[in-house]
Amino acid sequence: MRLDDEQESSHFEVQDGRGGGFGGGLGGGLGMLLPLIGSRFGCGGIAVVLIIMVVMGMNPLSLIGGGGQPSSVRTERPATKELTDVQRTSLKVLGSTERRWTDIFKAEGQQYPPPTLVFYSQNGQSGCGAAQSAMGPFYCPADQRIYLDTDFFNEMETRFNAPGDFPIGYIIAHEVGHHIQTITGEADKIRKAQQRASEADGNALQVKMELQADCYAGVWAARDTNLMEEGDLEEGMRAAEAIGDDTLQKAAGRRPVPESFTHGTSAQRMEWLRKGLSTGDPAQCDTFKGAI
Repeated sequence: MRLDDEQESSHFEVQDGRGGGFGGGLGGGLGMLLPLIGSRFGCGGIAVVLIIMVVMGMNPLSLIGGGGQPSSVRTERPATKELTDVQRTSLKVLGSTERRWTDIFKAEGQQYPPPTLVFYSQNGQSGCGAAQSAMGPFYCPADQRIYLDTDFFNEMETRFNAPGDFPIGYIIAHEVGHHIQTITGEADKIRKAQQRASEADGNALQVKMELQADCYAGVWAARDTNLMEEGDLEEGMRAAEAIGDDTLQKAAGRRPVPESFTHGTSAQRMEWLRKGLSTGDPAQCDTFKGAI
């Protein structure tokens, strides 16, 4: 991505939660499996993670630290020069999403309220509860913040063969997509529909929600005409393929169970990211088509 000239977003915070009262979480390569196999809104995917932990001799309660809270989480706004290179790259991506979605909302006569990106290391706290590196990047609708331990990007490169800077943009823009769903009221409709649905149907709705966020990520990249460069599309497709539910379940040594999918197959994630990239039109990101 051409990010050198991008202005960094000023909507960020840094939490220092090292040494908190949580357990170790999944850690290592399994650290990213919770948000990708599981879901904050469906039980099927989370069950997969719990099974993996038991098989590997881990304590599932470490995900919630036995109910503990961080002993000290300090939130601050350091000068950008004090941030790491990957944090600054993340803020350039966030700044780009702010400008693109501001333009899209303005065309509809609306204002775009940007989310805040919260960096943390290992342990933190969100408006939705604990933030742990085991949870991967996630968006909390309660406080409209994106929570990110940037070590996640090392996992993308080293364990899932999805290197490059475009996967960083894709992941952050995907979480911004969930912000779009929240401020437009779509996320609330989905959650209400999930409450009335069976577990399998609720998971299916969650898949549609995640695929729409993938499409929104593609819309952002398509709208920033100076951003994309040769090789970015291939990097994005590799990242989308790497985090499909079927691919992750196979990597965990399990037979893929479609009823438990909460984020979509590799093919679906690639399809909807590509659709956003090819159209640049959020109206083309209707993954629900009357389902809610």
